[in-house]
Amino acid sequence: MTTNQNKRIEMEGTTDQKNRVEEEHKKRKGEGKALELNVICESDRKKGKERATTLDLPHGRCLTPMFMPVGTQGSIKGLLSSQVLDLKCNIILGNTYHLGHRPGPNVMKELGGLHQLMNWNRNLLTDSGGFQMVSLLKFAEITESGVVFQSPHDGSQMLLTPEMSMQIQNKIGADIMMALDDVVSTVTTGPRVKEAMHRTLRWIDRCIEAHQRPDEQNLFGIVQGGLDPDLREECLEGLIERNLPGYAIGGLSGGESKDSFWRVVNQCTDRLPKDKPRYLMGVGYPLDLVVCCALGVDMFDCVFPSRTARFGTALVSKGNIHLKSAEFAKDFGPLDDKCGCMVCLNYTKAYLHALSTARDPLGGQLLTYHNIAYMLSLMTELRSSIINQTFDSFVRGFIKDQFPNNNCPSWAKDALASAGIQLE
Repeated sequence: MTTNQNKRIEMEGTTDQKNRVEEEHKKRKGEGKALELNVICESDRKKGKERATTLDLPHGRCLTPMFMPVGTQGSIKGLLSSQVLDLKCNIILGNTYHLGHRPGPNVMKELGGLHQLMNWNRNLLTDSGGFQMVSLLKFAEITESGVVFQSPHDGSQMLLTPEMSMQIQNKIGADIMMALDDVVSTVTTGPRVKEAMHRTLRWIDRCIEAHQRPDEQNLFGIVQGGLDPDLREECLEGLIERNLPGYAIGGLSGGESKDSFWRVVNQCTDRLPKDKPRYLMGVGYPLDLVVCCALGVDMFDCVFPSRTARFGTALVSKGNIHLKSAEFAKDFGPLDDKCGCMVCLNYTKAYLHALSTARDPLGGQLLTYHNIAYMLSLMTELRSSIINQTFDSFVRGFIKDQFPNNNCPSWAKDALASAGIQLE
């Protein structure tokens, strides 16, 4: 094979592969829908992009904007599935890489999928395993075929290809499954970013072809391209052409400047189809959620609320509070006067301080419950403000509460201004 032939295959994929993907699209046209998005309300500002939608999935309806808690290995650490249901959470995340190791796809298939394994009758979204190319980079070797991982658990090797990722996710049975993408750190520059973006487009075709349950599970593509607007645009165009059920914005929240972060999000939401859900991956700071809702994002996920809880930090309407601090030793008030969750109704900051300083696991469990309750409540308030056409005033009130000394970061002000919201 000549160098030119190799180059053509590297950049575009083979003609045979493209033909197979086109046939797969034709074959699936007209099949039962596994996703339906209805836009309930949109911004009334000229530059506004926030919106409220209903997202109907096989295991029930979700209301957006929404935050999705992360249960990497089939559980949100410290919480029962019934407790997550009590919080009126309609979708949580699992991770294909970790679930593929333990308990393994065959165990899940035999039982009927992850829903049955974890006793969860609401929706699931599974990441493809692509993020582990960054988080477990020292254990990974990336090629055109896929990624060879060395397990950090037992040292065994696992080849994760687009086909294998689809096979595992089909057995997991998630309502939304993410395509395997080539992920690089956001601070990476140079030809590796371009290579990863083009490979992501080639791999989406392999994912489409390998996906065996399109009438029951929704395959989302992931926009890559680093911080380069031209690469992001090329990836957007390629993914939109494939007419997927939904789209995610990937490759962010990995160390890039916040100014670069919001501009990439803004570019992507400007271009993504209005009739498809828009998912911003791995973003979960409350300020980021509010700003990115204004930029038109529908879905968010992050380990932040549960992970920071295990270190003794609570998310509240006035910012974050660190329960290990001695100032809470005799504070007999609730975590947040505005919160009606089980933790705030029944336990004091003094008790949570005692648990956190003693490193009692119960402290992390209670704070995890509260933090997820806070995030879900924030999403509910954002949605209500959009429907009631009071989004601008809600955002200003949120910023005032979180930054009482008028020290809101300049990137957030710029991002909101781009959406037509001027902070006072």
